[in-house]
Amino acid sequence: MSNAVAVTDSDFETQVEKAEGLTVVDFWATWCGPCRMVAPILDQLATEYQGKVRVAKLDVDSNQKTTMRFNVRSIPAMLFFKDGKLVDQVIGAVPKAALAAKFAQHAA
Repeated sequence: MSNAVAVTDSDFETQVEKAEGLTVVDFWATWCGPCRMVAPILDQLATEYQGKVRVAKLDVDSNQKTTMRFNVRSIPAMLFFKDGKLVDQVIGAVPKAALAAKFAQHAA
């Protein structure tokens, strides 16, 4: 994804929890079909909300500590962090309109 940053267990705190504004973290895995369906939607939203929302991707297979810490049991899972605090989440592959509504709600 062109506008998304990859985050890991080691830099999650600095990249997400200490970030100002809205950061949406996509918890995903390479083997996950629904994750591959959501990826282009998140890329589009990252472009549309550039400067207002940061989009980050966290591979659940490589980063189990953060995955367990936020109790992510189903993927894809998009967690919304505002000024470093978890404020919302979307679980599963959802249409662009549903994700766009969440982006708009929290980016305001």
